[in-house]
Amino acid sequence: MQAYILRRVLAAVPVLMVVALFTFTIVRLMPGDPAAVIGGDTATPEEIEIIRRSMGLDKPMYVQLGIWLKDIARGNLGESVHSRYSVAGLIASRVEPTVALAVVTEIITITIAVPLGVLAAWKANTWIDRSVMAFAVVGFSMPVFWLGFMLMWLFGIRLEWLPVASYEPLFTAGFIPFIRHLILPGLTLGLVFVALIARMTRASVLEILREDYIRTARAKGLSDTVVLLRHAMKNAALPIVTIIGLGIALLLTGVVITETVFAIPGLGRLTADAILHRDYPVIQGVILVVAAAYVLINLAVDITYAYFDPRIRY
Repeated sequence: MQAYILRRVLAAVPVLMVVALFTFTIVRLMPGDPAAVIGGDTATPEEIEIIRRSMGLDKPMYVQLGIWLKDIARGNLGESVHSRYSVAGLIASRVEPTVALAVVTEIITITIAVPLGVLAAWKANTWIDRSVMAFAVVGFSMPVFWLGFMLMWLFGIRLEWLPVASYEPLFTAGFIPFIRHLILPGLTLGLVFVALIARMTRASVLEILREDYIRTARAKGLSDTVVLLRHAMKNAALPIVTIIGLGIALLLTGVVITETVFAIPGLGRLTADAILHRDYPVIQGVILVVAAAYVLINLAVDITYAYFDPRIRY
């Protein structure tokens, strides 16, 4: 198992290098000049050129790339051209809200989606199955921003059960305020992934329930609960784990809209603000961190594969 994990970690290094090169190139091709944004509308061309030289934007792209890669190798993600703060510090200050939102969303998603998918497969071709699939289609079709505003209006404004927006840190505000501020954004993101995971769970469990060994287990007199939990669920777990891992990775990118709607100061808001200000170092740093998170999540999913399927270890 250790050799398998080591191979996966080493394979991730060139992936991150390609992501770094691609990110640098795409960001530099974005329209707009960060020096002009910093200088403002009243800045003269001479003043803008001075700002560009101070930021190193007057150098050739390959020189800028070499400087950036050298800084990354030393653990330095650079300095924000807008706020003049360290990019690593800015990202560190915004990680907690994003991770908290992702964890709450994933808990909500798994708690609702997996039982719904299993129930739909167990009661295939009945009204229960059709109702679950109809809910999945509707949930997957709703725009995230529209769903967020509807939940804010219903539970925050009309019923006044939950706060409409903002974020309360766990260790300073306490658990109750922390979780109350994350329920609405967690539901907003979660309902979309509930639809996806429920459909995948249904398809995976339904395929396993049609296998010969399931019929053999039933013929031996095992109860439906034992057949489902001991024989069907473990063999149906691989596709479910895959889609859950993909959902976690997608949450890191899907939080941009949700954090903006609910005024959560996370990585999504940081990215949106950096794009508006043409803040190259912040954009590059966030994308690199998210790419590393993708790699780690994929590694965790692969290790989980090895747990559910011993053949992978060899």
